[in-house]
Amino acid sequence: MLFRWMRYQLRLSAGGDAAVEGAMEAALTSTIAGAREVDAAVVLAFDAVYAADGTLDQRATHFFVSNDYVSALAGRHPKIRFGASIHPYRRDAVAEVERCVRAGAVLCKWLPITQRFDPADRRCFPMYEVLAHYGLPLLSHTGWEHALPRLDPTVAAPERLLPALERGVTVIAAHCGTGRVPREGSYRSQFMRLARDHEHLYGDTSGMSLPNRWGDYDALLADDVVRGKLVHGSDWPVPAYPRPWRQGWRASRTLVAERNQLRRDVLIKRAIGFDDAYWHRGARVLGVA
Repeated sequence: MLFRWMRYQLRLSAGGDAAVEGAMEAALTSTIAGAREVDAAVVLAFDAVYAADGTLDQRATHFFVSNDYVSALAGRHPKIRFGASIHPYRRDAVAEVERCVRAGAVLCKWLPITQRFDPADRRCFPMYEVLAHYGLPLLSHTGWEHALPRLDPTVAAPERLLPALERGVTVIAAHCGTGRVPREGSYRSQFMRLARDHEHLYGDTSGMSLPNRWGDYDALLADDVVRGKLVHGSDWPVPAYPRPWRQGWRASRTLVAERNQLRRDVLIKRAIGFDDAYWHRGARVLGVA
């Protein structure tokens, strides 16, 4: 149902894979072009699920976007940067990191809950070594997942990324461990503690402008050290919504009237009070400033 809803939001027409992919690319590039506050956007690949022995598990793979597809997309559009995704259990994981670096990747994306692996598993360590060697940041989902299947809910905690930090990898914890819903706790406090203790741990604000994360903004911004570790992220095509009781009903109506979701997310965060350093920190962390 969530995928159907997002297709409706993007006005994607029915049709074969090629037609849908073409419409999706057009929606993405027009959105980036229309968000005049955004200099460039990192578009993320999403690797398949792999078994413990390093073989592809096609049956468990719900969602897959290849590195070659996103690399080609970045080659066609000047405002798009290539975000790779490489499952650490792949037999060719190290070689794929090297290939993606040569192709211009600016980060590697993981979603362990859905891709079914444990970032603290020793099988990830060779990949950490090569990420650190090339200075390629790791963007890894933290906290619960509600859009894609949860194949392993035991790997949601930010502390599972400690082996990466200990091996010199720059880590961006997507969503800062937030995302509270009934009967599920939050990992926000754990993320904040780790961000204070580890120089090269950052957190992105993707998906933060959603009702189940609205309450996390104040705690993250109130801590001066943690505030200095936040980087901008949008979670597009997931919509962004303002907090009407904090930003005012009239201002909120104006923000919701902005149809470009990338731009709306920027405007909401500007109204919340993110400082100038926040808007430029992501480029510095990724080495594209």
